[in-house]
Amino acid sequence: MAELNTDGGGGKKGGGKVRSKKQNSKVDLTAMVDLAFLLITFFMLTTTLSKPQSMDLTLPDKEEDKTKEKPIKVDENKTLTLLLGENGKLIRYMGMLETPLAAPKDFSYGKDGIRKELLTRMEQVKQYSTAKGEPGKGMIVIIKPSKKSTYRNLVDVLDEMAIVGVNKTGSYAIVNEFTPEEVKLLEVR
Repeated sequence: MAELNTDGGGGKKGGGKVRSKKQNSKVDLTAMVDLAFLLITFFMLTTTLSKPQSMDLTLPDKEEDKTKEKPIKVDENKTLTLLLGENGKLIRYMGMLETPLAAPKDFSYGKDGIRKELLTRMEQVKQYSTAKGEPGKGMIVIIKPSKKSTYRNLVDVLDEMAIVGVNKTGSYAIVNEFTPEEVKLLEVR
């Protein structure tokens, strides 16, 4: 409660100078502090905290399925392989490395590098699929991070996959098996 202390006026009786007496004012702030804590508690309990953002990854089973007869064949014209090396190295090739449809080439991360290449290759695969009579079947991207590549590089490539929309018409996979030719390719460049 607010409290105001005042004395009852009076002073000396008689003539002379009349001095005004300083009044002592005192304000009790207890109610305001209570209100502040109530408001803080209210806002803490009613706000929603941001949920951590995560990427959904589909991982293979640990046990191999022995009922499968033979592996699925994939069209080389629709396959793009990305090799992630040390120091931000990024190499791509189309098809098989022994007989690539597009020669291995170094790329940078970002919109002028790998994103532009992904968009170009997606358009080529779309045209190829339409000409072959399989519209709607998209590109397959194989991402191969080496042991010397950084986690950030892998996340950057996965972000580019999401931005470009590879998973809408095609698919992508993260593979950690390298052929000897791929290891040499990463070392040479």
